[in-house]
Amino acid sequence: MIARVWASRVAKSNLKAYLKHFSKSVLAELRRYDGFASALVLTRDLDTETEVVVNTFWKNLTAIKAFAGPDCEAAVVTPEAAALLISYDERVKHDVVDVADSSESISLFAGRD
Repeated sequence: MIARVWASRVAKSNLKAYLKHFSKSVLAELRRYDGFASALVLTRDLDTETEVVVNTFWKNLTAIKAFAGPDCEAAVVTPEAAALLISYDERVKHDVVDVADSSESISLFAGRD
């Protein structure tokens, strides 16, 4: 399995809108690709903004290329997402997942208030 990792910054006032966009639009699009396994969005509050790190998990590099195109390290950011963000990585990184634990604790995620 391969993790595709991408980071961005969002104004705290736009965080909920970005998370809603990701949950409704981005996930729907990703699920269309054979080889997409799952996604995990991490956030970290900073002084005036929030860092968002998106991890998507794929069965192999072929599946990633079907989604991202031949330059699979290029970020795929829709205009709708870009409009919500302060800044974002134009390149992503790919890491091989060597160990994973899919325990129930992740499924218990309650989200932000």
